[in-house]
Amino acid sequence: MNSLMTKSVAVLSLLLPLAALAKPDLSRLQVPSGYSLSLFADNVENARQIAVSKQGIVYVGSRKAGKVHALIDFNKDGVADKTILLAEGLTMPSGLALKDGDLYVAAVDKILRFKQIDKNLNSPSYDVFYDKLPDKRHHGWKFIRFSPEGELIIPIGAPCNVCKEEAPFGEIVALNLETKTLKTWAKGVRNSVGFDFHPETQGFWFSDNGRDMMGDDIPPCEINRLNDIGDHFGFPYFHAGGIPDPEFNAGRKASEFVAPKLALGAHVAPLGIHFYRGKQFPQQMKNKLFVAEHGSWNRSKKSGYRVMLATVKDGQITGYEPFITGFMKDEQTYGRPVAFAELEDGSLLVSDDFADAIYRISYNKK
Repeated sequence: MNSLMTKSVAVLSLLLPLAALAKPDLSRLQVPSGYSLSLFADNVENARQIAVSKQGIVYVGSRKAGKVHALIDFNKDGVADKTILLAEGLTMPSGLALKDGDLYVAAVDKILRFKQIDKNLNSPSYDVFYDKLPDKRHHGWKFIRFSPEGELIIPIGAPCNVCKEEAPFGEIVALNLETKTLKTWAKGVRNSVGFDFHPETQGFWFSDNGRDMMGDDIPPCEINRLNDIGDHFGFPYFHAGGIPDPEFNAGRKASEFVAPKLALGAHVAPLGIHFYRGKQFPQQMKNKLFVAEHGSWNRSKKSGYRVMLATVKDGQITGYEPFITGFMKDEQTYGRPVAFAELEDGSLLVSDDFADAIYRISYNKK
């Protein structure tokens, strides 16, 4: 056991006990046979993106709550024992990522950095690492992740339902940590709140949320793959590969843009996506793509509200099926899945910003 875990007494005075309020009702949620779903932590207000350090500490961002938390499972039993409030009063710090022991947090127009965070839980502080991102709050919250080359990948959503704004709006960009310069990775992306790199090919895959106000059933939300740096995925001219925008498509052709690898249901709101890398789940689960369908907010009949599982083969999605259901029933919302992270034992964490919870999915080996 590392020194951080053994010196818990020094930290306990600054730890906040997990609130003893009503826990999410796990009996509503269904997972495939052989898997079990448990509660890793509850009362993590507005839990969004998750990152797990080498020490096994789980860091969690939020959006409306404006908070960043750390969760510690001292005895490694799959349940968080304590939570630490690292920061509050931030502007939608939804996205976070770890690199070389530092925790980076995206707070709309800024990237904050908590240096060597695992070692400084008893006196957390941050500096402003980068402050030249747009300050628009509409689609301004972010999901971030480091590329295999060490660049920080940052989406900059369109500041509207649908509009034509100058770059970097509607793009996914890469921040060089040394030069602090931005490079455009993808264009024509309305609002991506989740992406991952394929563990074997290193291909960049990302979700994108389709525009609103074209009816219940169009346009679809998307799962995309970047073919070449600078690819354009259609927004605001075309949606989901071939649906022209009624306001902005004049003079453009669908063939100019990269079509999605999978067109999802309209308004299902795919957020986090994650390729499974662990060894706990069956072998056939390796490199499967988990997708958190956060759920519709303005459809006449709700859609999404589930965790899906995509099969990716030779750069194509060949299957798409439910993995966790029960977040919504009879138009009643009980949860909204957001993002994923793996623990060292290969179990999978899933955040839920509606139920203020983080679930743990494990496989029951026989």
